[in-house]
Amino acid sequence: MAKKAAAETSAETPAPEAAAGKPEAKEGKPEKKPRAPKGDKAPEGDKPAAEAPQAEAAPRPAKAAAPADMGKKKKRAGVAPSRGKKLRNQLKNLEQRIEKDSPMAIAKAVTTLKNAKRVKFDETVEIHMSLGVDTTQSDQLVRGTVPLPFGIGKTVRVVVFCQGDNVGKAKEAGADFAGSDDLLEKIQKQNWLEFDVALATQDMMGKVSRLGKVLGPRGLMPTPKAGTVITGDVAQAVKDFKAGKVEFRTDKGGNVHAGVGKLSFEEDKIAANVAAFVDAIRAAKPSGIKGNYVRSITLSSTMGPGIPLTL
Repeated sequence: MAKKAAAETSAETPAPEAAAGKPEAKEGKPEKKPRAPKGDKAPEGDKPAAEAPQAEAAPRPAKAAAPADMGKKKKRAGVAPSRGKKLRNQLKNLEQRIEKDSPMAIAKAVTTLKNAKRVKFDETVEIHMSLGVDTTQSDQLVRGTVPLPFGIGKTVRVVVFCQGDNVGKAKEAGADFAGSDDLLEKIQKQNWLEFDVALATQDMMGKVSRLGKVLGPRGLMPTPKAGTVITGDVAQAVKDFKAGKVEFRTDKGGNVHAGVGKLSFEEDKIAANVAAFVDAIRAAKPSGIKGNYVRSITLSSTMGPGIPLTL
């Protein structure tokens, strides 16, 4: 009876492998796992009890340290910094004083500009004149040169297109460069433009005219109206431009602009340069102009205010 009870008990109790739900592996062959069809996800009940451990992710590179000024706001290019209260009040008082006293005489305007200086560099004194001319009419264009008595306070590089004995005369007078075919070839092939004023003798204008496309757009082309075509003494022409001979011409709006010195000049020297320039503009008045020729004259510095002058 005991043997029969033990046999029944063993028949009712399943084997350990059958209880785990694993199929019996055939001897000598490894056990294969069923593959899920492509595109279909395996049902949740078919997932293995323990998944293989995933490979450790590669360590991320350390972020570069942020610069010290990361939190500061960057200034936009071309936008002037905000002015302080003290500077705003100073400029406001200066503007009110100019409006009250304008138009001024040349000497008083120069003194006002010197007192209004607030930058470290040596500013250029500029003159701006509004003329009553019609720039669409070729006979009403105002153009020429004027030698300033005390120069413009700037080193002017002068090149002279000449030949023969004039080359030596130009160099003795202070010309930075002088020559003929060698300079023309240098400008044409190398686009060499390391000069501020170009002068040419009358006999060289046939060759210099070939450089019109290069020198014309830059305002360096020698022309008789600007006085840069030499018809007299070469040495004297070079000395005038080296000393501070200023070229002027009207723009599309009928205005003339020029620099007439540096703010570091003495007041009487600046006034003499301004007076010489105004006299040259009045002397260049076209014959067909009727009515007011000089409408307004304004004197200013590079960073200073504009001051109307008495006509």
